[in-house]
Amino acid sequence: MEPAVAVDGTEPRIIVGVDGSEASVAALRTALSLAEPLGAAVEAWTCWDVPAGYGLYLAVGIDGFEYAARQQLEQALATAFGQEKPARVRGRLLRGTPATQLVKASRDASLLIVGRRGHGSFVPGSVSMACVSHAHCPVLVVHSSEEQAGGGA
Repeated sequence: MEPAVAVDGTEPRIIVGVDGSEASVAALRTALSLAEPLGAAVEAWTCWDVPAGYGLYLAVGIDGFEYAARQQLEQALATAFGQEKPARVRGRLLRGTPATQLVKASRDASLLIVGRRGHGSFVPGSVSMACVSHAHCPVLVVHSSEEQAGGGA
C-alpha cells in the first residue's frame, strides 16, 4: 500500500499531546492505529515550561523541568508501545504551554489527538478544550480505558 499524501504533497502527520496520563497513552495507541492505514507519521509532543515565579528558578536552573518532561515522554511511549517504538512514531519535546504549542502545530497537521483529563462526566480539560476550540485541523479527544469503563473522571 502506498503511503497517503496530503493535499500539499507532504506526508500526513498526526500530532498527539502527551502528558504521561493514561488518557495520553491511549491517545498514542489510537494515533498509531489510525496512522498505519493512512501511511501517516505520528508525532508525540510533550510540552514543558517554567512555572510562574521564573526568577526563583534562575538561581537553581531550569534543566530539571526539561528533564522531567523528557522522562515523561519516554515513559509514555514505552507504556504505549513497549521497548520497540514503532518506526512511524517520533517523540518531540517543546518548551511552552501545551495548549499554545498544540494549536500552533495543528496548522501543519492532518489530525490532532489529545487525551481527556477533565473533571466530571462532561467537562473536558483545559488543554483538550483549547485544542477543540482553536485547532486548525480535526481534533480527536481520547478517553482513558478507565474513564470509558466508568471508573474515573
